[in-house]
Amino acid sequence: MSKAKAKAKQVKGKIKEAAGDAMDDKSMQARGTAERLTGKAQEAAAKAADHLKRSKN
Repeated sequence: MSKAKAKAKQVKGKIKEAAGDAMDDKSMQARGTAERLTGKAQEAAAKAADHLKRSKN
């Protein structure tokens, strides 16, 4: 996954978290948190892959 897609996933998760908070929907908040953290992990993986590619050259 690209860093841009991972960032988009983080933003989408943050929006879900905020919506869940506004509607007092704990389930939606949890799904948003999970999506945001998944995006962070995917971004870290993409950064690591980029670093490995650069170090090979």
